[in-house]
Amino acid sequence: MSRKLRTVILRLAGALLLALGVLHLGVTPIIARMLKRGMSVESAEWLSPPMLLNHVVVGILLLPLGALTLFAAVPAGSGTPWALVVVRVTALAVATLPLALGLLMGAHYFEAVAFVVATVIVCAASVALLAAAFWPVENAGT
Repeated sequence: MSRKLRTVILRLAGALLLALGVLHLGVTPIIARMLKRGMSVESAEWLSPPMLLNHVVVGILLLPLGALTLFAAVPAGSGTPWALVVVRVTALAVATLPLALGLLMGAHYFEAVAFVVATVIVCAASVALLAAAFWPVENAGT
């Protein structure tokens, strides 16, 4: 993989992680409304705080993950050791997402086209990020 391609993939991945973090935070009020509409008042009062906290924490953590990936993209493309560690840890973390989707989400979610599309995107992004993070670094002379 060329340095340029590695850098482009890592920059794109970082930007997408940032966007996903913003999206997570942005939809939190919508999820709160969905919970209130979909269950009893008592259940919503009991389940909403931990569910919303989880959603907000994930959104907040995606922001530095994306920023670090963006920050490390160029040095990782050149094979700088600290940057490779950053993007490899990020790639491994993101690679767990398709597995988590498959194990934790019910099969009925995969009946929705949007969910299938999102799952395909997450899987493709995971593979691209893993390839960019772990593909052997070119020597300076190549």
